[in-house]
Amino acid sequence: QVKLVESGGGLVQPGGSLTLSCAASENIVNFNAMGWYRQAPGKERELVATINVGETTNYADFAKGRFTFSRDNVKNTLNLQMGSLKPEDTAVYYCVARLLSRAYWGQGTQVTVSS
Repeated sequence: QVKLVESGGGLVQPGGSLTLSCAASENIVNFNAMGWYRQAPGKERELVATINVGETTNYADFAKGRFTFSRDNVKNTLNLQMGSLKPEDTAVYYCVARLLSRAYWGQGTQVTVSS
């Protein structure tokens, strides 16, 4: 069974930075794709960034220039470095991995941007 565990969330002031990590129970090289999604209160879950097997990255418009998505194939972790954070970035951030036609989700980590 695939397990994904996010960490690194917390409270940060506007303009600050935060790095999220996703630890996978499987060799992440075997996944067809991985990514980060987020869900703010009262909002639908939305894509933050993804990377496919060809290592092609895709960022949401709000993330471009502020967020950096990376993976460590040795440690089997996925990272999301976030900078210039805004209050509207407040959300639960989820790690997701796709294996064949099935998607696996982590439990999420809370990010709160507030002064």
